[in-house]
Amino acid sequence: MAVTIRLARFGAKKRPFYRIVVADSRAPRDGRFLDRIGTYDPNQNPAGIHFEEEKTRKWMNQGAQPSQTVMSLMKQCGLLQKVTEAEQT
Repeated sequence: MAVTIRLARFGAKKRPFYRIVVADSRAPRDGRFLDRIGTYDPNQNPAGIHFEEEKTRKWMNQGAQPSQTVMSLMKQCGLLQKVTEAEQT
């Protein structure tokens, strides 16, 4: 089973709001997920990005692969650097 960290879309038409979830790669985009680890709100200025750092670190240590979009969000908020530094020590 391949586990990915990806976005699940919520919100109204033309007003998206995303949850950052850990899910089986075969599950539908807005379908079943294993854990919710954050949120992303592109409607705010600047965009609101929130990660639960401990959960994110736990899932990445267990082999979950972030999607391209989630990877860029992690870089924006500086979380990717923290996670990779923790792996190296």
